[in-house]
Amino acid sequence: MTRWITTAIGTAALALAACVTINVYFPAAAAEKAADRIIEDVWGKEPAGQEQSALPVEDRGIVLATVKRTFELVVPAANAQADLNVSTPAIRTLTASMESRHSQLEKYYVSGAVGLTANGLIEVRDANAVPLAERNAVRKLVADENSERNSLYREIASANGHTEWESDIRATFAQRWIAKARAGWWYRNAAGGWVQK
Repeated sequence: MTRWITTAIGTAALALAACVTINVYFPAAAAEKAADRIIEDVWGKEPAGQEQSALPVEDRGIVLATVKRTFELVVPAANAQADLNVSTPAIRTLTASMESRHSQLEKYYVSGAVGLTANGLIEVRDANAVPLAERNAVRKLVADENSERNSLYREIASANGHTEWESDIRATFAQRWIAKARAGWWYRNAAGGWVQK
């Protein structure tokens, strides 16, 4: 009986030791690179000489997310980092559509009529900056852009087999849209207030 118990415990210990769980964490660095590439496709390259300005300190949500990602990189763990696939036909279609719409939206970013939000979308910031005859068209542009941005975040998560990453992808894109915005454009900070770059 003692021998059976010893064998059973030994077998259980061996089985437990053989079970290695590999956690697949959200690949933050890969997501930032993917977001930057897609934003460059949609908005075009940044004008020469324009520097990226740092986000104000009041954007604590972005700062906390960065600290969390840094912590995950520093703390040793058995991770399997995935590269993000952002070149599916659906993602390319969404990106191309957003790129063509940007030529219509850009003047509203410049005028301050439309701004970026902290959740990776855009909204009409100042309807009075839009001529009355154009307001419905601008609302439609904003609605179409937001619909495709939502689809883009969902599609990237799905294309990479991790639908649970959608909120992380959205947060990464939200931060990168704001970081890549041109000087003079408006965005909502984490506290909900409008800030001009």
